[in-house]
Amino acid sequence: MTQTTDDPTTDPEAAAPAPAPAPEPAPVRTGDDDALPPKFAQAIKAKRQANQHDAASTRERILDAALDLFVEQGYDGTSLRQIAEQLGVTKAALYYHFESKEDILMALHMRLHEFGIGAIAKMGDEPITLEQWGALLDQIVGQMLAQRKLFLMHERNQAVLEKLHNQDHDAEHDDIQNQFRKILLDTRVAERDRVRMAASMGAAFAGLFLAGEAFPDSDTAKLGEMLRECVRDVIAG
Repeated sequence: MTQTTDDPTTDPEAAAPAPAPAPEPAPVRTGDDDALPPKFAQAIKAKRQANQHDAASTRERILDAALDLFVEQGYDGTSLRQIAEQLGVTKAALYYHFESKEDILMALHMRLHEFGIGAIAKMGDEPITLEQWGALLDQIVGQMLAQRKLFLMHERNQAVLEKLHNQDHDAEHDDIQNQFRKILLDTRVAERDRVRMAASMGAAFAGLFLAGEAFPDSDTAKLGEMLRECVRDVIAG
């Protein structure tokens, strides 16, 4: 009869060395330099990104609500309380994103700069052709017609906007103008072409700024095609 024994030298399982414990995952450093396990760091990061997204979304909702009110009843006739009520939030929630009603108006105005900046950035340093210029204006017309209400707001609140130009805005505004000026002053492009480029730009922007007030009931797609036709006619001569 075989006898069992507690002697580890005769027990194969006991004789085998115990497996080494798995190493702990390396801690992840967060923005405040606290060491956290990866799952906690990922959760914090996801929460932070969600909060940033929610804040950006709320900010845009405030601007959209303010835009509707500024168009309907004018900047002076609109209060922060009315903007808050339009969104179903408190005035304190507005102050979290904007310090004043003036800041809201300036943020709406700066939306227009996004069109010019994005379009100019694609031009590069090479001399531009009339074909490229036409494509540039075509893009700007399309983008801006999608925001016709912004132009209507500008038309109805010009006096207030002129008073609100601050240093940061003026610097950006001057930069956009300087970029257009740089293109039109490029002597590598024939003078005749540059004159047509300048004239077509005037036709495009004049039409865009008049589109809100002069043609409020016109179909956007049809208005855009007519405006593009005018621009093409000026460029073609």
